Order: sequence, then structure tokens, then C-alpha cells
Amino acid sequence: MQLDLMQSHKFPNKRVLVLVGATAVGKTEMAVHLAEKLRGEIVSADSRLLYRGMDIGTAKPTKKEMERAPHHMIDLAEPDEIWSLATFQKKMLATIGDIQAREKLPIVAGGTGQYIRSMMEGWIIPTVLPDPRLREVLEKIGLEIGAAELHRRLSLIDPIAASKMDANNLRRSIRALEVIFTTGELFSEQKDKQPPDLDFKLIGLSRSREVLYDRVDSRIETMFNQGFVEEVRKLMDKGYNQSLPTLSAIGYREVMQYLNGDITIEETKVQMRKKTREFIRRQANWFKPNDPLIEWHTMDPDPLDDIMQSIHRWQAGEK
Repeated sequence: MQLDLMQSHKFPNKRVLVLVGATAVGKTEMAVHLAEKLRGEIVSADSRLLYRGMDIGTAKPTKKEMERAPHHMIDLAEPDEIWSLATFQKKMLATIGDIQAREKLPIVAGGTGQYIRSMMEGWIIPTVLPDPRLREVLEKIGLEIGAAELHRRLSLIDPIAASKMDANNLRRSIRALEVIFTTGELFSEQKDKQPPDLDFKLIGLSRSREVLYDRVDSRIETMFNQGFVEEVRKLMDKGYNQSLPTLSAIGYREVMQYLNGDITIEETKVQMRKKTREFIRRQANWFKPNDPLIEWHTMDPDPLDDIMQSIHRWQAGEK
């Protein structure tokens, strides 16, 4: 049955729709469809979409998609401006409140599980002040041995914290180790929670791993056809380099290596495919198929009608 919620329908102010799923599963397209039908506005929960000039490599929504539905939490900072998890969480909740105040439905969409969980569960981020000398030592070690190896060493100390971080994100591994060494407690055990007074509906989108990998491979080829190399070249011309934590986003450091003559274009693509597959497997640690809070929908066939019916029941106050 085709179900269409009319534009005049309103949601109670505390309602927030959250759309999750792996990279390349189709979250952006689904979020836009839902926003059009539900008087919704999309709030990105993807940590890489924050940064200006990083468009192709992060698969930002297209201009046409952003014209179809308002998008938030995109292009807010330069690549050398580092946003902490606490800053992102605060801004995301403020954005949700602003959307609700205008009687629209916030649709949070993204694949950065840590950001979504911190928002939904109301993590109170540890307030350990930075230790410049300790951080300098950890940064020096990280640059010498590489982000992946520092992450591996973190996993020996705090496997729970490490399993929920991107192995290539040097900044987060350094911060976790800094907190551990400063407090003497595991980073994973230091998050208190104060959930926000919001009513979340969590929708998960899924595809088979094989289909996801095929879509990733196709996306990577499209990125290069759209000018990904030139995008990275422009960032380098502005003085941004591989040491920036923001440029740990898959593809950017690899293309920089290519532009520096260290690897071939095909080796660049191979590394991107490999790292994206690893990232997809890590994403599954945040959003598991058996999570009772997530209502999963497979993307084949198109689940839009089923999702709309489920949202209609939620809107009516049904469980």
C-alpha cells in the first residue's frame, strides 16, 4: 500500500528520526526521500562532511539533493579546524532543537556511529584537560609508527575503546591514550550518560556485504571521474598535508601519496577499496543486526513504503 504523509502532518516536538547504515548503503538518497515526505530537515552525523573543500572524497550530498531538502552540519569548518566529539554533539543537539522549534522533523543521517550514539545516549564526555607535553610525545610516536599501529597499541590497553574508533584516525587514538595515561582509567569506562529528552526512532538500512563492496568500488571510480585528484591537489595547494587528522578520511592521504609520486593511481584505488571494506566492518560494531533499538530494512527491494508505514505508526504513538 502506498502511504503518503501529507505536508500538514506534524510530529510532536521531541521526535527525532535517525537513519543509520554502512557506507554506500544509500542513506543520503533515503534521507532526502523521507525529508520530502515528512516536512523533514536532514542533520548529518558524518564527521567528515563538516569540512569545506572535502566534497568528492567524502561523498557529500549533491547540490541537487541539498536543494530537495535542507541539510545541516555540513561545511562548517576548514580542514585544519578540529572538532571534538563534545563540540559535535553540542552542535548537533542544538541543530535538532532549532528544527523542532520550526515544527519540522529532524532526520539524523550518517555512518559515524560514535557521533550518533553519543547524541542519543547523552554521553558526558570526559573533561580531562589536554596535556601538551604528553600529547606531543604521543603525536611523535604516532607519526613514527603510523596511525594504524598506534591504534593497535591502544587496543592492547583498551580494546573496547579501540574497537569503536577508526584505526586511521590518529587524533582519536592519541586522545584516548592521553585520557588513559592522565587519569589511570580506561577511556571506555569514563563516559557518564544523561540521555536527552527526545523520542528517537532508529531506522537501519542494510545490503549484503557483497553488494556493498560492489557499490563502494563503483563509488570510488565515480570519485576519480568527478575530479577527486584535483580536489586533493587544491587542498595541498592551500598548505594542508597528510598530518592533519581531518585528512585521515579514506582516500585523501592515499591521493596525496599519489600526487607525491609515492604510489600509482591504481595502488591508490586498491588502498581505498581495502580501507573502506575495513571501515564497513567497524561500522557494524556500532549498529548490530540484533540491536533491539534498530528497525532494520533491506534496500532490495526498495523499503521506502514500509519505512513510511512504520513512521506513520510512530507518529500515531504506536509501538
